[in-house]
Amino acid sequence: MIENHTEKIYVRGAGPAETVFELFRLRVAQFQNHPLFMFPESVRLRWDDDRSFWTYGETLDRVITIVERLRASGIGKGHRVALALDNRPWHFQYLLALNAVGASAVPINTESTQDEVTYLLGHSESCLLVALPGCSERFAHIETQSSVPVVEADVTSFPTVLHPVATRVGTSVDECAVIYTSGSTGRPKGCVLSNGYFLGFSDWYARQGGLMSLSMGSERLMTPLPGFHVNASCHSFMGMLGVGGAQVIIDRFHPGNWWQIAIETEATCFHYLGVIPAILLELPENDVDRRHGLRFGHGGGVHPDHHARFEERFGVPLLEGWTMTETGSATLHCSNEAPRHVGTRCIGRTPEGVDVRLIDDNGNAVSPGTPGLLLVRGNGDNPRQGFCSGYLKNQAATHELWAGGWLQTGDVMRQDADGYLYFVDRRKNIIRRSGENIAAIEVELLIADHPAVSKVAVVPTEDRLRDEEVFAAVVPASDAAPSPSLAQEIFDHCASKLVYFKLPGYIRFLDTLPMTPTQKVRKTELKLYSAQPLSSPDCHDFRDAKQALRPKA
Repeated sequence: MIENHTEKIYVRGAGPAETVFELFRLRVAQFQNHPLFMFPESVRLRWDDDRSFWTYGETLDRVITIVERLRASGIGKGHRVALALDNRPWHFQYLLALNAVGASAVPINTESTQDEVTYLLGHSESCLLVALPGCSERFAHIETQSSVPVVEADVTSFPTVLHPVATRVGTSVDECAVIYTSGSTGRPKGCVLSNGYFLGFSDWYARQGGLMSLSMGSERLMTPLPGFHVNASCHSFMGMLGVGGAQVIIDRFHPGNWWQIAIETEATCFHYLGVIPAILLELPENDVDRRHGLRFGHGGGVHPDHHARFEERFGVPLLEGWTMTETGSATLHCSNEAPRHVGTRCIGRTPEGVDVRLIDDNGNAVSPGTPGLLLVRGNGDNPRQGFCSGYLKNQAATHELWAGGWLQTGDVMRQDADGYLYFVDRRKNIIRRSGENIAAIEVELLIADHPAVSKVAVVPTEDRLRDEEVFAAVVPASDAAPSPSLAQEIFDHCASKLVYFKLPGYIRFLDTLPMTPTQKVRKTELKLYSAQPLSSPDCHDFRDAKQALRPKA
């Protein structure tokens, strides 16, 4: 809960703000000279920018300038604008400006390939792509191929859209953004997120108590997560906007100066992925380990063996939580109150307003302590209130997501007799690598397209630092022989179409794939191979090659 403050920010459709921009204007009135975005010196040097922060008031000035240009171009309600702006202030300023005119933002990973960006622009029907100043050239071919104009964030005018509309103030149910998330059935799905979805994160953070109690106007949340993720754009940004705090923006996770950044910016809390504690624990002990002022970290996926060790060494609790892009804050769990059951993957008790079920493969409820598939929904008049509004242009997938009136999470949990939930495994066909969701079928379809491949199956393999890595089991075509050169060909084939983190980290050649009587791959049996990927000479390691393809900061 917010200490010394009783204001209701937003309560599922009610409250003083109906849109993200309205909440922003309220906070500007209260905290005009307070920082909204902060940048450590190391980030300023990489960005060649002397500015160490943007205040709420300064941000409003830039947002109003962008709004005027959007209106002049005819962009408003019903339009979508793609944002390839990384973690920069531009990203959030354009998000606010688009919201002010009733348009929707489509954040795009700037590391995506031309094919991936072209697909997202076409599927979302974006009328414009905004790139960082000096970076529009990298999208030149995409502009030609997609016919979507590309402009740099600091331009003084935008192209006039073909169908101008009247701009107007939105409502809590209006679309605010479309964020793409990897699905288990191929191309990424576009989650349609409303103003209410965004505002729900502000309300959620403000209502938390225990180790996550926040104070108005004084919090500084440090996050290295990218703007195209729901975490940075919704969870972090809206959490701090709700309490008049600041978001400490880092271009990406840099373990060598993580604690120095926390000290320099006087950060009070941080968001993490499981890979972050793992890497920080690898560093030599240092006198800065406990000089920070961080009160808590909030995230998910910390390895059980790392949890207590991290808290003991660095003196800050890691509050494990759980949510999905599809569920947002509506079902956000967090272990912010004792007992936290450290080192057990406990995500806390189910919050008020949420129903959960754990079922077996036959749809029957499981007993306490028994793992089961997690189903969630709201328990009010509208069980979908606060969730994503559905998948863009995919009613079938949206219907499947809500089969039987419950959102099918695809995650396996167990619940103890006291109501605490514990994450067990991920049942849906998704690989979770360093916080990125990778659809196995997207990688499979691309590998299967190689002429030397007969069959392929992609599964996760455990990775000590990155949680999971991509493991591809490949049956060569009859006229091809397993070899390091063939593995390299397959890897290069994938690298021409996929962003680096989706590429196979391991390629293992097999004579055949384990199949069911209905000719489906038994992926559970493939785990016998992926559990120890380098135990066979027919497995080829491409982890270093993947990292070499990662764009430099």
